Amino acid sequence: MGKPLRVGIIGCGAIIAQYLANFRRLDQIHLVAVADLDPARARAVAEGYDGVRAVSVDELLAADDVDLVLNLTIPAAHAEVALRAIAAGKSVYGEKPLAATTGEARQVLDAARAAGVTVGCAPDTVLGTGIQTARKAIDDGLIGKPISATATMVTPGHERWHPNPDFYYQPGGGPLLDMGPYYVSALVTLLGPVVSVMGAASHTRNQRTIGSGPRKGQLVPVDIDSHVTGVLVHASGALSTLFMSFDAVQSKSPNIEIHGENGSLVVPDPNHFDGNVQLFGLGADSWETLPVSAGYVDSGRGFGIADLAATPAGSEPRAGGLLAYHVLEVMESVLESARSGAAVPIHSTAARPDAVELGCLAVQEISS
Repeated sequence: MGKPLRVGIIGCGAIIAQYLANFRRLDQIHLVAVADLDPARARAVAEGYDGVRAVSVDELLAADDVDLVLNLTIPAAHAEVALRAIAAGKSVYGEKPLAATTGEARQVLDAARAAGVTVGCAPDTVLGTGIQTARKAIDDGLIGKPISATATMVTPGHERWHPNPDFYYQPGGGPLLDMGPYYVSALVTLLGPVVSVMGAASHTRNQRTIGSGPRKGQLVPVDIDSHVTGVLVHASGALSTLFMSFDAVQSKSPNIEIHGENGSLVVPDPNHFDGNVQLFGLGADSWETLPVSAGYVDSGRGFGIADLAATPAGSEPRAGGLLAYHVLEVMESVLESARSGAAVPIHSTAARPDAVELGCLAVQEISS
């Protein structure tokens, strides 16, 4: 108690920079070691962060001074790395998704439960002021009983900017599995767990042309549906509609919109931590921007780990494994429904995470 959570990172790709920037200002976290299949990348990170050593994956997993492993490997390796960390007695926090499939994700959760360690998972964007202010507006009854929501993510495709976009168009990729964790996590945080889904999907092109980098002009095969629509039935009775596309060009629709008996909310981009929340109340003449009223101020990637560190022993973290598993099952089931043409029940559930009061993460008593 009273000591920072000692963290080791496996995977030193591009996303690590955002975590490192926030770790430097989070008193709940003490970064001690980094590892990567490319030792040079791990050494580069260690050289730029005082007190951090570059080690092999095996050395990091065996280290006595690592309490939690931050898993920043590719999605296909998420379960393997998490299971190795758990077997070594470490808690785990992973980038989204929790695993490539719900079957693998279940193995991770079961292993963690047996070992008595904690599992957390991105996205932690839901802990920021954007989603949390919207949640408080719903909890305070500003829109009455929630009826429905829409969640929209439109881009003409990551190949326009990503130098190696192949993964996005292979099984395990696609707009829903890539960006859906942000949107579905936000919807569950706002409206509660999902009990069944229906889905439909399509794709417009069998090949994509890389638009940047050394492979510019090369063709990438498309082996997945690149446009997905889903309807989520929440346990509360609210209905959410997902619109996730790598095919369409642009949208003027809000990223997320929530409709209730007495008003509607525009919710900011769930891939960000902040943003304006707008309310149009019954009988109003225009949209009103609500004051920031909840969530971690000035937050960013890694705040979910600091929140986990401050979570009482035995309690589920807000950005926890149960929520990540539920979100993954929802997404898998939307794609299953798209293939079968039938509604698919959701077997898992996840309690709506505790609300985050407005404030900054300060030094707290830490359990590791």
